[in-house]
Amino acid sequence: AIFTSMDEKLTEKLAGGSVTAMTVFFPLDTARLRLQGVVNVLLTTPLWVVNTRLKLQGAKFRNEDIVPTNYKGIVDAFHQIIRDEGVLALWNGTFPSLLLVFNPAIQFMFYEGFKRKLLKTRLQLTSLDAFVIGAVAKAVATTITYPMQTVQSILRFGRHRLNPENRTLGSLKNVLYLLRQRVRRFGLVGLYKGLEAKLLQTVLTAALMFLVYEKLTAATFTVMGLKHSQKH
Repeated sequence: AIFTSMDEKLTEKLAGGSVTAMTVFFPLDTARLRLQGVVNVLLTTPLWVVNTRLKLQGAKFRNEDIVPTNYKGIVDAFHQIIRDEGVLALWNGTFPSLLLVFNPAIQFMFYEGFKRKLLKTRLQLTSLDAFVIGAVAKAVATTITYPMQTVQSILRFGRHRLNPENRTLGSLKNVLYLLRQRVRRFGLVGLYKGLEAKLLQTVLTAALMFLVYEKLTAATFTVMGLKHSQKH
């Protein structure tokens, strides 16, 4: 009985220590993930720029301001972009991409907000609850950041004239200009063209992710010997 009592106390201390460690280091881990996101954006943006150019090559655009391209492949695309627009053109769209790094943070913020409100009326979340509020949180985050995704795509394509001198797009300073121009041409709806497809692509995945997240969290607390409380 004495050893059992000691084991229980030891388990409680270890579990408590684990929770304390998680609480202390969670902000640092969050900062690390954001930094990784920034580094990832800086390293992969040139590839996304070339990928976007190649995918849209040959497409017919109603907008006469868009300059047609003729690339023979990935290497030729890199060569022409650097030759005609400069090396920095490979990082077109970096600023919106950096802002989009915070999309998951917005998503989790809304998820936790919805979760707290729901837990005021019940003891714990059901699988359906986690799925639904996960889907809603992702839908809200995507809707908030979607205009930046629209601008990101335009900047990556790059071959768009922004001024009377017909000089092509090449500066991140044009982000606000592009947003204003899109609103003038198409109204606020223009900032959300294609949003339906994006929601269908991301919402279901996010809902399943939050469902699995809640199940794993509950299982982790069970293994640690703690009574899991979802009220934070």
